[in-house]
Order: sequence, then structure tokens, then C-alpha cells
Amino acid sequence: MKCRHCGTELTHNFIDLDSSPPSNAYLTNQTMKEPEKWYPLKVMVCDHCWLVQTEDFVGVEEMFSQDYAYFSSYSTTWVKHASNYVDDMVERFGLNAESNVVEIAANDGYLLQFVKDKGIPCYGIEPTQSTAKAAREKGLEIIENFFSVPMAEELVKQGRQVDLTAANNVLAHVPDINSFVKGFSILLKPKGVATFEFPHLLNLVNQNQFDTIYHEHYSYLSLTAVRTIFEMNGLTVFDVEEISTHGGSLRVYAQRSDTGERSICETVSSLQDRERQAGINRLSFYEGFQKKTGKIKFDLMAFLLNAKQNGKKVAAYGAAAKGNTLLNYTGIHSDLLEYVVDLNPAKQDKYMPGSRIPIVNEVILKQQQPDYILILPWNLSNEISAQLEYIGEWGGKFVTAVPELIIR
Repeated sequence: MKCRHCGTELTHNFIDLDSSPPSNAYLTNQTMKEPEKWYPLKVMVCDHCWLVQTEDFVGVEEMFSQDYAYFSSYSTTWVKHASNYVDDMVERFGLNAESNVVEIAANDGYLLQFVKDKGIPCYGIEPTQSTAKAAREKGLEIIENFFSVPMAEELVKQGRQVDLTAANNVLAHVPDINSFVKGFSILLKPKGVATFEFPHLLNLVNQNQFDTIYHEHYSYLSLTAVRTIFEMNGLTVFDVEEISTHGGSLRVYAQRSDTGERSICETVSSLQDRERQAGINRLSFYEGFQKKTGKIKFDLMAFLLNAKQNGKKVAAYGAAAKGNTLLNYTGIHSDLLEYVVDLNPAKQDKYMPGSRIPIVNEVILKQQQPDYILILPWNLSNEISAQLEYIGEWGGKFVTAVPELIIR
């Protein structure tokens, strides 16, 4: 395999998580009777541009199908984050009724609804039918397709250039990262701004966040790699912020390299220096990660086996993609983890891919009163713990497995 950015032959392994089905390929009663497609889940690092990337096995259309089940609005923390983002961008860049905003991977309209409420013209680009439909029900215009250079060029012909593009947690999801990024440099107005949010590779490694690795994530991103990719495709990073979402992410601000006039903030060189000091551009930084993930796997298995032997009931909360990586890598099934609770009706009454653990409504939790609840989306553990505070009434405890096993 060659690097999806620079074309260098990839020879250095980062981690091998064996194999699993696509992380959002939830099973129905019908598909439970059929064989599942499992694919190798292996990640490599390019020693030229330092892009960390999943080896290609699964087609993008298979992962982002018409019944895609991830809806952003079911996380109150994430919706609040989106609302704050819109407030910040309006204030910083003076957006108004004369502006135009687009979100790439608009999902169910969780973010653009706040742009619309401020009277700012906007539209979204979203390839999955299920979430696009939900966004349209909020009164938003959605173009149902994958973003690329040809789409950006067509939108420019239609006079639809924009002052701000938002791209939250999508940069890692694109197989052709060069065409994707180049599209932003085309779609932006001369003085426009593009923002991108993505989990920071530095946190993934330092905090053992291996469960953020799954087939939908083609790339695992550092500022070092992102600046290189952007510069080749007509964008210049002029600011970067460290934010708390998804276990520690970056928000990168970029402008067109040919017309942008904003000066480059000190934050950019400062963070890239930190990455360099940590070893982002040295192979030694990536060594030993496999061993650390093994400890998480065995600690969780030991906990579940001990609970089973002592007659304790364990359920999980949050049928998240990262949870599927954890369960399939660990080899956990419903004999050790009875069910997974999720608020999203699109996931309820289905089954986790690979592990085939049933996904149920929260009412089951109150009826069954398990002794432990394993929070799979650990990045939302504070939100979920507050929501499920009532489990204390029967002595229930919360468990998280990443970055280490914690029972509380």
C-alpha cells in the first residue's frame, strides 16, 4: 500500500487490531441470520509525511450507506459544542446575513441549525441518506453527496462560494484526502476561512485511545501531517486550538494560500514544536503502542470474567463505533456483556457488529438494574454518568476501559 497523501510505499506498522466488521454496520434481526463481512484492521505510518493511516480494505460506500446510524444530535455535549462553535465563528469572523456558510459532513443538522437561527445563509453536504433526511427536517438545505474537487468546482460555477466551511470529525473519514482538502481551497471565497476538527494523534498515542481506530477512520492526524497535506492542496494553517472533544482534538483554521491575508498565529509553531519534541516525526514514537493496547484488552477481560464468576450483571452504554473496536478486539460477546443501551432509535433493536450484543432502550436498564455499566464512548463519560446517576439507587457502578480500567 502507498501513502494516500504522498504516495510513499508504506512499510512501518503502527498497530494491528486483527479484524472486525465496519464499525457502524449494525445488524438487524434479518442480517443476524446472514454472514458478516470482517476486514483486517491494520494501521501504518508513512515515514515521509507522517500520515498515520488505515490499510485499505473497505469501500467508502459500504461504510457510509443510506441507513447510516450515527446521529450527532443524540449527544447533548456535542450539540452544545456546536452551538458554542457557531457563536465563536460569528464573533471572530463577523458573519452576518451577507455571508455564506457550508458544513461538510453536516450529519443531522446538529450544527447548521444554529447558523440558520442567526439568519446566516448556509447549506450542508452530507452523503448519508438517513442523516441528510433528519437535517432537512430541520429546514436545512442538504446536498446529498461526497465532497470532492469536482463538487467544489460545480458549486463555484453556481455562485455558491462560502465565507466559512466547517468540517468536524470528517477529515479522518475520507480515502482521497488530497481531493477532499483541495476542494476547500476551491470553494472558499478569497478571504474565506476553513475550520477542521479531528482527534489529535498525540492524544491517541499518549492516552492509549486505540478504540478510536476503525475502518471509517482512514487517517489519524497530527498538526505536522495536516500542515503538509494542506500546503500541497492550496490551504495554509493560520491558527490551531486544542479542544476537549473526543478525548482531545485539534481545531485547525486555514485560509487559501493564494489569497488569504491572515497572519499565522504563534499557536501553530508552538504546537508543531511540541509534536516534534514528542517524536511525531520519528518512528520510535509509534513503537510499543501495540503492547499498551494489549493491557487494556486483558484488564477488561479479567474484570468481566471476574464479574461473571461472582454472579454480577454487566451492561454497556453507548453503541458507539469506538465501542465496537473495543468489543471486537477484546472478543467480548453477550455471555459477558448482556446488552448495550443507546438513546438513538436508529440503533435500538439492532445488534452490535461482530460481537452481536443486542442494543436496547434505556428502560431495560431500569428494569434489569445491572451491577456495572461499561461506558463505551468514554469521551462522554461525564455526560453519561450524570444522565444515569440513578443507578446509584441500586448500588450500580460505572466502568471505563480506556485509557485504563476504572471502576467508580
